[in-house]
Amino acid sequence: MERVAKMEQPETTEEQGLPGVLPVFPLTGSLLLPGNWMPLNVFEPRYRSMVADAMEGSRHIGMIQPFVPRQDNWPALEEPPENPRLYRVGCAGRIERCEPQADGRYVILLRGVSRFRVRDELPSERGYRRVAAEYGEFAADLGEAAANLDPAALLCALERFSRAHQLTFDFDVLGALPGISLLNGLAVALPFRPEEKQALLEAPSTAEREALLLALMEMGIEPGSSEGHYAPPTLH
Repeated sequence: MERVAKMEQPETTEEQGLPGVLPVFPLTGSLLLPGNWMPLNVFEPRYRSMVADAMEGSRHIGMIQPFVPRQDNWPALEEPPENPRLYRVGCAGRIERCEPQADGRYVILLRGVSRFRVRDELPSERGYRRVAAEYGEFAADLGEAAANLDPAALLCALERFSRAHQLTFDFDVLGALPGISLLNGLAVALPFRPEEKQALLEAPSTAEREALLLALMEMGIEPGSSEGHYAPPTLH
């Protein structure tokens, strides 16, 4: 495997230690939230370069959705432009596990750290996109894991949602989770449309995210693609 060039030293925010220059994955329908884990199978050359460079730098990358949904894991959509316009808010994650594969792929495990707002998009680096990221309005994200949230309302709504959509959940396992873990896990896992995922991401507080998630479940929103398919995130 060709030796990778060292990633330029990113700027960081003093309070959070997060990179001010953040490489980003534009991926439709995939939601990363603070404290959540996201496995990714990375095999497109430019994203392999991104992971290699991140591992030599701060290990942070940003998950963000394109404004116009792409095919990534929504196969019913039309072929997207090469560099589609991005939403202004994404979530930075830290690569906690990176397993290079014999064929050049990487299997990584990403842990959500903090949401960010795109200030500007910067020139691409080795084919992947980068942004100037600001974290100030999301300072509470770093302490989100300690948020006190009663899961009762979420579990009741999930029971109704699962019956309506013939989905199966292990409620014994879910009932044992901390409320914040249940909230963020359901926001990620339930098959909402990309724009609804984005609304959950941008909710200013955990209380507002919970209220929105409850509303979405009560509305009985159908899965996002026209054929009702939802796949876990994979980078092509």
